[in-house]
Amino acid sequence: MQTFVLVVHIILAVLMIVLILVQHGKGADAGASFGGGGAATVFGASGSGNFMTRLTAIFTALFFVTSLTLAVLAKKQTTNAYSLSSVQSAPTAPVQPVETSPTAPKTAE
Repeated sequence: MQTFVLVVHIILAVLMIVLILVQHGKGADAGASFGGGGAATVFGASGSGNFMTRLTAIFTALFFVTSLTLAVLAKKQTTNAYSLSSVQSAPTAPVQPVETSPTAPKTAE
C-alpha cells in the first residue's frame, strides 16, 4: 500500500512541476505559444489558463492527500516497530529445587 501511494505521489509531483512550468504568467498572452488565437480552439472558449489552473488545483489537492497518507503510514510503521506489545518475551522454565540425598557422604571436617 505504501509503495503504491509513494508512486502516485511522485507522479503527481512531476505532473505538477510540468503544469506549473507550462503555464504563463497573468500578463502573458495565452495565444502566443499556439501561434495566435489557437488557445481558444485547443482548450475551449475560456482559453488555456482556466483549464490548466483547474488541472493544477486538482493535482495539488491529490498531492496533498497522498502526502498526508504517506505521513500516516510512516507513523503507523514507526509505532509498530517501537511498541512494547510487539516484543515477545521468551517463556521461562520453572526453577526446580535442588534435592540433597540423605545417603550422600558427609565431608570430614
